[in-house]
Amino acid sequence: MVELDYQIPSAFDPFAEAKDSDAPGTKEYVHIRVQQRNGKKCLTTVQGLKKEFSYEKILKDVKKEFCCNGNVVQDKELGKIIQLQGDQRKNVSQFLVHAGLVKKDQIKIHGF
Repeated sequence: MVELDYQIPSAFDPFAEAKDSDAPGTKEYVHIRVQQRNGKKCLTTVQGLKKEFSYEKILKDVKKEFCCNGNVVQDKELGKIIQLQGDQRKNVSQFLVHAGLVKKDQIKIHGF
């Protein structure tokens, strides 16, 4: 019987090095969205902040700064989400950058 020297292919992840590096597309983004409620009313959501941050403290400061109401919602798939009254997309993005929580290139603003 002839013994053949075969290599059994193992699971190869071509993106393994990219996850470790700071390459484009590997960053965690903070998504700021606006949702239309009814009539002229709308809702701003902030998703993707780091889990180490205290969402309640961020919400308290944002509410005080922009004179709006809001709350923190726990979602099964997306984690914690901050919801704010009104269209606060630009205000929230500027607040997060000035507070040093995220960098400007890590923010994605969605909406109409």
